[in-house]
Amino acid sequence: MIPALPVSADALIGVAVGLGLAAAAGFRVFVPLLAAAVAAKTGVLPLSPGFEWLASTPALAALGTATVLEVGAYAVPWLDQLLDLVATPAAMIAGMLAAASVVVELPPLLKWSAVLLAAGAAGMTQGATVFTRFKSTTLTGGIGNPVVSTLELVSAVVTSAFAIFLPILTLVAVVLLLVFFTRRVHGVIFGRRGARVASEDIGPPRVPRGP
Repeated sequence: MIPALPVSADALIGVAVGLGLAAAAGFRVFVPLLAAAVAAKTGVLPLSPGFEWLASTPALAALGTATVLEVGAYAVPWLDQLLDLVATPAAMIAGMLAAASVVVELPPLLKWSAVLLAAGAAGMTQGATVFTRFKSTTLTGGIGNPVVSTLELVSAVVTSAFAIFLPILTLVAVVLLLVFFTRRVHGVIFGRRGARVASEDIGPPRVPRGP
């Protein structure tokens, strides 16, 4: 028999916090890292060994500055679309960093598996924001993008706070969000493909050629 790996309740909560912060990174890259740093500085959130620097004053200053610049840049129409080109890989890296900093008391294999899942959660959330912004740009010519950016900022702040204080509930919400987004994208892609195939089948009737 394979011995069961000891996983404590604190370890499971750390995984939930990490995945929640990673999902928030898909809305804004630096907001969850800043939230984790503030929570660690105030003693609310324990950090993994080797990540104590996240609660340092220089890290807080750097993350605060980066957050302000990111929020301001996303308030500018069209510039937000350019930022999306680099935001997706940046969000995945930030999600992995956030998860690695708070996942404690896990064997290395499980810890880095959770970190990879965090990258996927950040990528999926970021994909949802890119999809929403693309629709906003298409329908409003970019005029409605600041509204989308504001909603993303609020989502990043709320998700980060919930991840720290209500990690299990946040984890469930993140899973439901990812399922919803996956089904939505699947419906858009395959729905259009099905409609195109149907339109081709309903084309003008073919006139049989004579002998």
